[in-house]
Amino acid sequence: MANNPVQSPGPVPPHPPVPPRAADSRLHPGLRRAGRLLLGGFLVLAGVSHLGWSRESFYAQVPPWLPLDVDFVVVASGLVEIGLGLGLLLLSRWRLALGWIVAAFFVAVFPGNISQFTTGTDSFGLNSDLSRGIRLLFQPLLVLWALWSTGAWRAWRESRKSGRLNG
Repeated sequence: MANNPVQSPGPVPPHPPVPPRAADSRLHPGLRRAGRLLLGGFLVLAGVSHLGWSRESFYAQVPPWLPLDVDFVVVASGLVEIGLGLGLLLLSRWRLALGWIVAAFFVAVFPGNISQFTTGTDSFGLNSDLSRGIRLLFQPLLVLWALWSTGAWRAWRESRKSGRLNG
């Protein structure tokens, strides 16, 4: 008993692969889907309002330097919003591409929000620099919402990660 060495149970088996994120359980796809559908509904509603009851209110967001008819810009952006919203609602197979397109759309219309701020144009209850400035902060959140809810950002990150591992 004096010189009994401690015996090893043998080689240690490798740990099973850990999923990329424990937080990405079954709950996240459901939240993402709900977020995508909510964003799609929001875009359809906003687009329809461009064509109807809020048409003139949207004029405030068309930059004066834009060399296009204001009504054309409002109607065209409304039609684009309706199309993007319907895409998010109905074309889940294309959600990754739609995520990037919707995010790009939110970036493309951002100069209109900046213009409303810099010209001090009142619309949609935004009747002070503070309220127009606060609204500017929400546009990047819309971009993030589009990328998160469609899984576009996650897919891009994973493709970059696998590219680093393979290349």
